[in-house]
Amino acid sequence: MDRHRLRCTPNVRIDALVDAAASLVTFMGVRYAAQPSDREHRWGHGKGEAIAALMQAFFLAGAGVALAFQSVRRLVHPEPLEELAFGLWLVVGSTLAAAGLVLMQSWVVRKTGSTAIAADRAHYMTDVAVNLAVLAALGVTTLTGWQRADPLFALGISGYMLWNGRGIALTALRQLLDRELEPEQGRRITQAVLTCPGVRAMHDLRTRDAGDRVFVEFHLEVDGDLPVRRAHAIADSAERAVRALFPAGAEVTAHLEPAGVNVDRLDDRVL
Repeated sequence: MDRHRLRCTPNVRIDALVDAAASLVTFMGVRYAAQPSDREHRWGHGKGEAIAALMQAFFLAGAGVALAFQSVRRLVHPEPLEELAFGLWLVVGSTLAAAGLVLMQSWVVRKTGSTAIAADRAHYMTDVAVNLAVLAALGVTTLTGWQRADPLFALGISGYMLWNGRGIALTALRQLLDRELEPEQGRRITQAVLTCPGVRAMHDLRTRDAGDRVFVEFHLEVDGDLPVRRAHAIADSAERAVRALFPAGAEVTAHLEPAGVNVDRLDDRVL
């Protein structure tokens, strides 16, 4: 029994350290992103959340790989499980705590759209899945005595962790690499702008997600004979209409141009 406990203790400590490090990274990323714009970061600090999310993906992938290696080893060399009743209650308590945290983080993500907290939520959702798999494995082992149930379930969870890490990384990279918003959001932006009174047309729409906010830029065509003050009011109206589409926050910039002007357009240069 003592040898079994000594063998498991490092794994428990590593898992706890990974969770603590991931939460610390999330805290630091959210706090950094919340800083206002300054002379060195006039676009703000929003990408701090994407960096935190990418680190979360690395943590999750690393834990998944480690779990996969351990699962394969225990499939080849099965080890007896001891203190099943105590382990069962421990896992149930851990599952309830993790599920409560996931619910709270889901509420925060709906309110803020935070990329870092969404990544941390995915991390703890993996913890819930791991605990449910452990419960299932303990149940199978208790009923059948089959010692390979635990590593077999763990191997499946390792695949889920890697898949989850991949999704978090892709989301973070979309922000870090300034990928455009989804086409449907682009269409909504265009529709909101073109329905504003005084707008003749628009072109060269550019968008990006910076984590804590969305950035939108476009060229706005208005009657070239309008006074500057009137044209500026139309641009303000268009910017407000776009900002209303993003409750979590958006920086919107409209570049005024006389309608029908012949200029080199971004729309003609990109595929």
